[in-house]
Amino acid sequence: MLMYRRLLAASAVFALLSGAAYAQDVKTAEALRDKALLDRTAWEITEDLTTTIGPRLVGSPAMERAKDWGVAKFKALGFTNIKVEQFAKPSWTRGEESGELVAPYPMKLNVLGLGRTVPTPPGGIEADVALFKTFADLVAAPESAVKGKIVVITQPMVRTQDASGYGVAGISRRAGPTEAAKRGAVAILIRSISTSDSTVAHTGVTAFGDGVATVPSAAIGVPEAEQLERLSKKGPLRIRLKLASTTDPNDVAWNISGEIKGSEKPDEVIVIGGHLDSWDVGTGALDDATGIGITTAAAKLIGELPKHPKRTIRVVMWGSEESGGSSEAYLAAHKDEVPKIVLAGESDEGADNIFALKLPAGAQGTPFATTVANVLSPLKILVAREASRGGGADISGLEQAGVPSVEMRQDASRYFDYHHTMDDTLNKVRPNELAQNVAAWTSLIYLVADSDIDFRALKPAGAAPAAK
Repeated sequence: MLMYRRLLAASAVFALLSGAAYAQDVKTAEALRDKALLDRTAWEITEDLTTTIGPRLVGSPAMERAKDWGVAKFKALGFTNIKVEQFAKPSWTRGEESGELVAPYPMKLNVLGLGRTVPTPPGGIEADVALFKTFADLVAAPESAVKGKIVVITQPMVRTQDASGYGVAGISRRAGPTEAAKRGAVAILIRSISTSDSTVAHTGVTAFGDGVATVPSAAIGVPEAEQLERLSKKGPLRIRLKLASTTDPNDVAWNISGEIKGSEKPDEVIVIGGHLDSWDVGTGALDDATGIGITTAAAKLIGELPKHPKRTIRVVMWGSEESGGSSEAYLAAHKDEVPKIVLAGESDEGADNIFALKLPAGAQGTPFATTVANVLSPLKILVAREASRGGGADISGLEQAGVPSVEMRQDASRYFDYHHTMDDTLNKVRPNELAQNVAAWTSLIYLVADSDIDFRALKPAGAAPAAK
């Protein structure tokens, strides 16, 4: 019975994509793909955002300029129904930062405070070091080994194409400060969540534990972490640390959106985009000016067609991804619209070549998936057998509310060399690979927008029958 329903669903999709209209859609998607490879809109958007606005930390004057920039960009590129949706968002601002190894000998440390870290006392902190090679070692340590000390975690990150190494190593940043605080530490330094061998440190948000007063938290570059690890084998270490950050609990952020209105079913919406905010170091080129450029350029190219596709394409510039908040705010503002959002996707993994596409559950093996695979094949992109499990932090709320999503998997092999650092700058963006991203998004989104496919109706293989 289940297989029969899947065959019916596949047949329905095929019927919707059959005949002359289907052939024309494929031809148009291929033409858009090829045009996108030569189009410079995404590069110009990325260049303008990183140059004109620069770093875009939530709560900063630059972020407010970025909001106005986004509105102006949508207008200039022909988008309609442009909206600025404000939401409450506490902000964090970096202050003076310094670190130094004081024993067994003096050595300056290039510390970079983690996002949302609490400050040290004005005079700083000086304490002995409790060094752990992994986060798990810290968790296993008794309080007596940590209390009153500065914790140092030197766990490295593994370089992978699919970014899986980030989730494993990132636990030191996300939960390390809380675990250190539980055990009575006075501060924590982590080896940067990085695949490089650079002394340039990586920032990134850290979490707060329930009922736990967190501790001042910062990252150090890879060579410094390795040096401290070697030194710890020879004897005790002592470090001096000073962090002077501030917070504003009453700040705001904005989600900005613009649309290419559908010609036949304008109330059915495809939501795509990238995040407008960035950390305060670097200019947020790979993270995530390119995501803004890729998705905006894709929609703009589709909008230049003589006739818009059936469904509306909405591009969102989410305003607070790095420290969270955009997803929840967007869902709250659009909860009544959720049943009409047919697909969501986010570009937020840099701009190197896309190597795989994950479609919503149930779409695998359908004629639609075959069509997409054929259109994307010249770009050297495969359509994965696995379904999308999470298309991006800013669409996670929509996904949890039942909106189908796609994952465009980019080659992340070098992304974490620059991610969250002062080296995340325009010269790291490869124009040809950026264009490949635009070509993929343009052709996929057009095929969905000009179809009647209902991803919610496609049941994944092995799914339980609906209750009677």
